[in-house]
Amino acid sequence: MTKDPITDALVLITGAARGMGELYARRAVAGGARAVALWDIDEDAATALAADLSRSGVDVRAYKVDVSRQEEIAAGVERVRSDLGTPDVVINNAGIVRGAPFWEHDPARDIEATMRINALAAMWLTREVLPEMIADTSRPKRILNIASAAGTLANPNMSVYAASKWAMIGWSESLRLELSSYGHRHIAVTTFCPSYVSTGMFEGARGPLMTPIMTPRQATAAAWNGMLNGTPMVLRPWSVKLAMAFRGILPTKWWDVVANRVFKVYSSMDEFTGRG
Repeated sequence: MTKDPITDALVLITGAARGMGELYARRAVAGGARAVALWDIDEDAATALAADLSRSGVDVRAYKVDVSRQEEIAAGVERVRSDLGTPDVVINNAGIVRGAPFWEHDPARDIEATMRINALAAMWLTREVLPEMIADTSRPKRILNIASAAGTLANPNMSVYAASKWAMIGWSESLRLELSSYGHRHIAVTTFCPSYVSTGMFEGARGPLMTPIMTPRQATAAAWNGMLNGTPMVLRPWSVKLAMAFRGILPTKWWDVVANRVFKVYSSMDEFTGRG
């Protein structure tokens, strides 16, 4: 069995038309993937990217899929199976962010949409392809789940987003343990937990103390290398681990003071505007 999870693999990426999704697609092509399936709700942008990447000789195809809808995910997987086969690598990258006090969130547009896209979509997609990934032991398989540092620490004005990423982390880690305990060790699950990344999604947000806002290239490089190596969790930058350690050690009242006054975590979303 080859040890390289990308060479001659079929890679499926959600939220693939731009930002970090586009960078994962470019890395897949550069890494020798056999084919790449680009999923995005923006069909025009995904199609343009597919045309650009296909010049390399790799079979790159764009699919319009609204990952907030389970039936579209199921239909999308069937189209990919018919066109390219079963994915060897799945990158659950699609996500949205809503930054506001919880009581200002619209139940459908904000709460339900965030949970569907950020948490349920990854579960639905992985459930569709996982039985075939388990059955095919001829090569290493990879699942890369893009979570967030917001899933490790509570933060004002991020209640629903944080909830979706906490769900992602809990599910992703549990899935990793299940695959290992049942002997399916050719499949590695990596959970990526970055702090703020300058993709535009977090426009206006400020990095906490010792936590610079990462560029998309920095973030995707860390996630990609972790995925290749089968690293269970990748947290960037290093201050994310430090904050988690303090939160685990300090009483809640003390941590609230440290997070608010020292690390400035609790005010990091005060000027958030998002993409608009």
